[in-house]
Amino acid sequence: MLEKSEAIVLHTIKYGESKIIVDMFTKRWGRLSFIIPVPKTSKSRIKKQYFQPMSLLEIECEVRPRVTLQKLSDARLLMPFVSISLSPEKLAINMFVAEFLYYGLRSEQHNELLFDYISGAVQWLDAATDGFANFHLTFLMHLSRFLGFYPNLEEGDAYFDLREGRFCANAPTHRDFLMPEDAQLIRLMMRMDFPTMHLFRLSRQDRNRIMDVLLHYYKLHLPDFPEMKSLAVLQQLWT
Repeated sequence: MLEKSEAIVLHTIKYGESKIIVDMFTKRWGRLSFIIPVPKTSKSRIKKQYFQPMSLLEIECEVRPRVTLQKLSDARLLMPFVSISLSPEKLAINMFVAEFLYYGLRSEQHNELLFDYISGAVQWLDAATDGFANFHLTFLMHLSRFLGFYPNLEEGDAYFDLREGRFCANAPTHRDFLMPEDAQLIRLMMRMDFPTMHLFRLSRQDRNRIMDVLLHYYKLHLPDFPEMKSLAVLQQLWT
């Protein structure tokens, strides 16, 4: 039976001469992959430009259990981007977030709260006119809450144990921890949200250091998380 769901495009790759494979995170079913014929005319209902990274769609399909590549019956843009494709900074952030989620949500099942968080975040980015330089950092920090390893602030000590996701009084016996100076970066990030993050003045060096910490944190909690190809462009933004 055909059913509808909202969906977020994570990754698109060409498959042969006439098809594409599209990975999406859907609100109804979680992570799914689709094999889609490339439209031959502009009159086709399903258009290739719909499948840009982080596009918000309404899709229609019949999800078949144990089928690796699902077939898409229909798709339409749910919320066309207004500014992301016109801003080099927003485009770099958008590409990074899409790549991050492509790897970070590899086995993610149905999770409407997570879907709503991602959807709301990308819509916020598209609507923002300024003050979004810390978006990717804030996004990753709060994403960890939905994936089950948001830092524990109950203890107020100086070191931060990256494996346990908590602050501690003494340095752990393993190497995956932050010294007090860097541990304060975690506290700083947990204070940020999208409306207020512009109040936190960070240099490019600050942002890159925070990003290094966040990526290390994610790699400890998500198995086989690879190096991010889009990170190099992001690291050159702003001053």
